[in-house]
Amino acid sequence: MAERRRSTWIFIGLGVLAIILVTVAILLKPKPAKPAPPMVSVNVANVTTQDVPVSLSALGAAQAWKSDTIVAQVSGILEKVSFTEGASVKAGQVLAEIDPAPYRAALIQAKGSLARDEATLEGAKVDLARYKTLAAQDSIAKQTYEDEQATVKADEGVVLLDKGAVAAAQVNLDRCRITSPISGRAGVRLVDPGNLVGSGAATTSTNGSGATASTTSGSTAGGASSAAGASGSVTGGTSGSTGIVVINQITPIAVTFAVPQGDFAHLTEVSQGFRKPLSVQAFAQETGQSLGAGQLSIADNKVDPSTGTVQLKARFENPGERLWPGQYVNVTLTLQTLEKATTVPAAAINHGPKGDYVYLVVGGKAQMRPVQVAATQGAVAVIKSGVSPGDTVVTDGQMTLRNGSLVRVITPGKASPASGASAPAKS
Repeated sequence: MAERRRSTWIFIGLGVLAIILVTVAILLKPKPAKPAPPMVSVNVANVTTQDVPVSLSALGAAQAWKSDTIVAQVSGILEKVSFTEGASVKAGQVLAEIDPAPYRAALIQAKGSLARDEATLEGAKVDLARYKTLAAQDSIAKQTYEDEQATVKADEGVVLLDKGAVAAAQVNLDRCRITSPISGRAGVRLVDPGNLVGSGAATTSTNGSGATASTTSGSTAGGASSAAGASGSVTGGTSGSTGIVVINQITPIAVTFAVPQGDFAHLTEVSQGFRKPLSVQAFAQETGQSLGAGQLSIADNKVDPSTGTVQLKARFENPGERLWPGQYVNVTLTLQTLEKATTVPAAAINHGPKGDYVYLVVGGKAQMRPVQVAATQGAVAVIKSGVSPGDTVVTDGQMTLRNGSLVRVITPGKASPASGASAPAKS
């Protein structure tokens, strides 16, 4: 019995000893080393200094700098059209001719009446000289002499009226030759030879070139006036109200566009009340190709209440005629150039609850750095404070970065690219 009890205690002691040995072995086993934090692959770029143009972008439309609708100022049969549709014309070039026969006859009649009345006036002056001598000799009544003086004055008035009639007839005859008031490009012919044309246009302005021209500067229609025909002119229904042709001046040409009223105050400031010219670029909508450079020339005198925008107009010399009236273009208006600005790629800017920040690469680690962005121009951000030229910033891979993260640079630091001219600016 005692022998069995002793054996039991021995087994218990051996079990306890085994447990102690296992525990000690576990406790004394070396702990595995912690794995190194993973490295984040990033792209980087260098902080640089460069001149950055700040601009506004808008949708614009090219319009003729001047647009004249040529309408006959006298009525008659259109005998001849002397221009080629779509071709360039010069100021003073003959565009069309109206049958001059009725106006030539009216001029002859007016000259005949003038010659007759001038002869009558000469006879009255001879009689007046004779009566003056007789009146001095007291040979005739004084009233007879005074009556002859009145007759001479009346004849002088008739001659003056005749001279006016001759001048009017000459003007109407000259207007049978219709010339272009401006240099430009002719459009499609609106009336063919043989049609009866006339001075029936209601909204036209007289240009003194044998035609009535509805003149616009950009897109503003000119004032209205009407030309009256002389006596003897052909009357009746005419097709003159439609005009003969439209002449568009495209060298120079206008490009109109609108800017938000919020940007207008800044625009007025940098242009010194539009006394300082600002550069404007036009780009093709389809390809983005540059169509030329111009200067901002005119700002409208009101804000459009329906859109909250202000209409602007730029003048383009358009030497290669790459801009065409009615063509839609993308417009970039350069407000100012920030000289020697500290810049980084816009992709490097991150937005957080406490403001903008970038990740610098310092000693193979990412370092978060708050920055103040002055403006963003296309692919370039102008930095007011926070980084210095020569610093290296992360441009791709920021989403998995933390302050102090190990980084592996995929691409070496490069100078940040300059912004495209057509990119919008944000301030």
